[in-house]
Amino acid sequence: MDGAAVYLALAESERDPRIAEVFRRLAAVEGAHGEFWRKRIASAGGKAPRSGPSTRARVLAWLARRFGPAFVLPTIADNEVRDSSVYDNQADAGAAGLPQDERSHALLMRAAAGSSGLSGSTLAMLEGRHRSGGNTLRAAVLGGNDGLVSNLSLVMGVAGASAQQGTLILTGLAGLLAGACSMAMGEWLSVTSSRELYQNQIAAEAEELREVPDEEREELILIYQAKGLEEEQARALADRLLSNPDKALDTLAREELGIDPESLGGSAWVAAASSFAMFAAGAIFPVLPLLFLSGKAALVGSLAASAVALALIGVGTSLFTGRGMIFSMFRQIVIGLAAAGVTYGAGAVAGTVLAG
Repeated sequence: MDGAAVYLALAESERDPRIAEVFRRLAAVEGAHGEFWRKRIASAGGKAPRSGPSTRARVLAWLARRFGPAFVLPTIADNEVRDSSVYDNQADAGAAGLPQDERSHALLMRAAAGSSGLSGSTLAMLEGRHRSGGNTLRAAVLGGNDGLVSNLSLVMGVAGASAQQGTLILTGLAGLLAGACSMAMGEWLSVTSSRELYQNQIAAEAEELREVPDEEREELILIYQAKGLEEEQARALADRLLSNPDKALDTLAREELGIDPESLGGSAWVAAASSFAMFAAGAIFPVLPLLFLSGKAALVGSLAASAVALALIGVGTSLFTGRGMIFSMFRQIVIGLAAAGVTYGAGAVAGTVLAG
């Protein structure tokens, strides 16, 4: 039922009616699975669980409506892959064909592409194969976690050395800015390097297409044979593609190199700005209480604010790991505060040594 709710939210927020129809069909499959289990539980004398979606599903649906399907789609695709074998050892599910339904979701999208003319890049986006800029939700959560834990540890390490509050504030703000800039520069370099590599690979493929078209034709034939086409069909399709060099290059880039020429990994500047913002958003939590409180109350407030933020990050990680929200929240809080405790202790030791 969670799957049905999330796919319906994707359908409602998708502007392209053809893709929205794919999501609605996936929602119908998931809804049918839910009805199957509800009837099966009732026939066995049990009480079916509530039919409403879980908190996790509600959050994913809200994110889809707020930021668009592309924001959560890679996470949902990863979850589908992880859960595709969940019915394999259940006799009732196997008899009803549920395992085949789960594995047919990708095939359903391919069928929709064939019947409604969806582009290859759109289909790739649906299947999560070419994710411009990576998994946005995962990157946002992990970026915020990096900023929060690293800056909390930095502030607590300096606090352990009995530093003045002004020094703590300066340390926290400096750690925020330095870490955010470092993350942004690293992300910019990573995406820029990837784009340059992709561009060079596509340029080399274009040169091969001009210089040795027969070899490229054979590569296309082998690619399509590997996808299940007969040799005659594969040769006919390769010949048709090679009659249009631009389409041939686009196909070779996608099929042979695994590169989407339209995105080339996304914008380096957008990636850098996103990394800066996510790191800073996490790193600000340990600092804010220091601006309004003093003494031990400031440190307690910093730890409390950080614990709340760690809990929220735990909720975020549960969206793409599939673990329970309570478990993810507790784990995140324990790990984050443990890191702060270690650095506080190290700071206390260092402060004693330096003072002595």
